[in-house]
Amino acid sequence: MSQVLKDKVALVAGATRGAGRGIAVELGSAGATVYLTGRTTRAQRSEYKRPETIEETAELVQRAGGQGISMQVDHLDPAQVQALVARIESEQSRLDILVNDVLGAELLAEWNVPVWKHSIVGGLRMLRLAIDTHIITSHFALPILIKNQGGLVVEMTDGTAEYNNANYRLSLFYDLAKTSVIRMAWAQAQELLPYRCTAVALTPGWMRSEMMLDNYDVSEANWRDATLKQPHFVITETPRYVGRAVAALASDPEVARWNGQSLSSGQLAKIYGFTDLDGSSPDAWRYLREVQDVGKPADATGYR
Repeated sequence: MSQVLKDKVALVAGATRGAGRGIAVELGSAGATVYLTGRTTRAQRSEYKRPETIEETAELVQRAGGQGISMQVDHLDPAQVQALVARIESEQSRLDILVNDVLGAELLAEWNVPVWKHSIVGGLRMLRLAIDTHIITSHFALPILIKNQGGLVVEMTDGTAEYNNANYRLSLFYDLAKTSVIRMAWAQAQELLPYRCTAVALTPGWMRSEMMLDNYDVSEANWRDATLKQPHFVITETPRYVGRAVAALASDPEVARWNGQSLSSGQLAKIYGFTDLDGSSPDAWRYLREVQDVGKPADATGYR
């Protein structure tokens, strides 16, 4: 991608790994200055106990052609978020793109466990990590973003509004977290409208995050081996795919046409013409509806 975002400033909240890292790198590839946050640094790990760090993400942004600035932030702490935003305002005097990608709750989900058996402590913390973090970050960041017309807010979620409204996401807490973020984007869209800024909800498809690859004992280099355990893994995509979706939205002078909508990486690939790193264009949510959820054999022909 050309340096179409060279003069833009972005904040990717929750960029240590997964979609957040993919988004930060692709914004950097487009030339943006990217502030990226997370809880895991080279000196300190979060309860995830994962090896990925925010410093590594910043280095990847730099190598991609942007400016990556990492800052350790717990987005449940208003004071830390306020300090982050104050730094951005002091150093840049503007914010053009806000990506709310904080979750940090995958380890708390108890799949196919009804609410009366699910850990109430774990479930309520999941909601705080998935919802409160986004609200706190928007509260402090939006006053800077609305100073200039054309600002973009991307609320990252899992599943489109259409899919989530029709399907139980295997946990009341996870279901509520992901549908709430979609509604949050819609509400922010109404509030941003007078300032000519845009808010959308965006979901990747079945994403080959670092954690997902580990779950199947594969790497990005041999990810197709995972189809031996789960044939439908054939529809998966890299985190950079949804990153390219965000970069495309941020580069679109008519991005306001999407205000308040629920979008997916596969949907936007058809419109903006970007591909995943391997040149394919996975359309995971259509695949899930038309192939996996109706019990057809795994076959991504026509879906990527």
